[in-house]
Amino acid sequence: MIANGREMIMEGDENSGADARITVQPWMETDGIKRVLAAITADGKEARFVGGCVRDASLERPVKDVDIATPEIPDRVMELLEAAGIKALPTGIEHGTVTAIIGDETYQITTLRRDLTTDGRRATVAFTEDWRADAERRDFTFNALSATPGGRVYDYFNGLQDLNDRVIKFVGDAGERIEEDRLRVLRFFRFIGTLGMRIGRTGDLEACIQAAPQLTELSGERIRDEIMKILSSEMHSDAVRMMRKHGILEHILPEIGEPAALAPLESLETGTAGLESVRPDPIRRLACILDTDDEGVESVCQKLVLTNKEKRRLKALHRPGWRADPDISAADFERVLQRLGPEIILDLILIDWAHSLVEASRPSRGHAEKRRALIAMTESWEAKEFPLNGHDVMALGIEEGPEVSKHLDAVEAWWEEGGFTAGRTACLARLKREVEDLAATPDPP
Repeated sequence: MIANGREMIMEGDENSGADARITVQPWMETDGIKRVLAAITADGKEARFVGGCVRDASLERPVKDVDIATPEIPDRVMELLEAAGIKALPTGIEHGTVTAIIGDETYQITTLRRDLTTDGRRATVAFTEDWRADAERRDFTFNALSATPGGRVYDYFNGLQDLNDRVIKFVGDAGERIEEDRLRVLRFFRFIGTLGMRIGRTGDLEACIQAAPQLTELSGERIRDEIMKILSSEMHSDAVRMMRKHGILEHILPEIGEPAALAPLESLETGTAGLESVRPDPIRRLACILDTDDEGVESVCQKLVLTNKEKRRLKALHRPGWRADPDISAADFERVLQRLGPEIILDLILIDWAHSLVEASRPSRGHAEKRRALIAMTESWEAKEFPLNGHDVMALGIEEGPEVSKHLDAVEAWWEEGGFTAGRTACLARLKREVEDLAATPDPP
């Protein structure tokens, strides 16, 4: 079998699930990994790498998180780690997970388990020494892989072949797997986006569609994590398009509209349009496809539990008060940069550019060059510091309150119109005239 150019050497039999061998890689032999493995196998029980690290190693993708499984019960895992001088934390001990800490590195170690009951969000588990039983409770065939420290891969559900064919399949019955954890609906589309998978069985997709109404029962944090991973993925436009087409998004994010602009936006972000300095960004991509009003944007912020910084950014992109006009003058563009900041301006240019590529049958080369020039200005822009503050206004006899901001805003607008050249002395003189003019204005009858 060949997976992504790597030969998988067949060995073992159907019952054992031992199907292949992967080359031992550097992440499998770090000092930390060796110490952890030595500790938890001290009683003679086997330990294996499981899940995503085995999947990614088989695909020759970078391995970021290393998960380890063992038949040892959690309390014994804690004892073995501590006996080896390794700090151990019971981070999810009711589900069998212990975290080992060595320096700045952390390692998740989980006891083999099987589900007893589940409500679609949380499961009650029983510990086991059966590796296949543990694999049966995992979501997709390629996530049920496990590998020994020597590189021997155990593949109970033909996950290696599915990786080779680039298809996504649930382990066993899709409806049962989703019933165990409804987040698996979103993970299904996430792996389509991150790994470029095709749907292997129409029944798996149908199970996701049927379970979509129950996604609202999941926590906002869990939904947010999956949505952001989808939007950060290489094939995110395909994943979002499928989720919208099949009614998945209407239950959790009905504010998302037609995703056609995602593909050209990705092209702009990833450098294929000659913008090497621009990087992909999930919040920008989300803003690009929202089709809603201010109340809808607020709802998205709440449902995805966005940080305050992310909320401010998404709202600023939704209603910025400026359209990314490629014909804007340099002076006007500097004023917009000063008001909104280069990060928001960059986002607006890219989003507008992406939508224009969808709408225009023959995109203007001239406009493309102008947009590149505007992006170059955002990269070199340094915000100008307005030389006055509220104390300067109050020093002229204005009491603290809305009038202070009103006077500051008026002088700042004058300062911007003048190209930010007026210094503190000139701005103070302008402020004094503003205050005097207001004092001389008769009150309305």
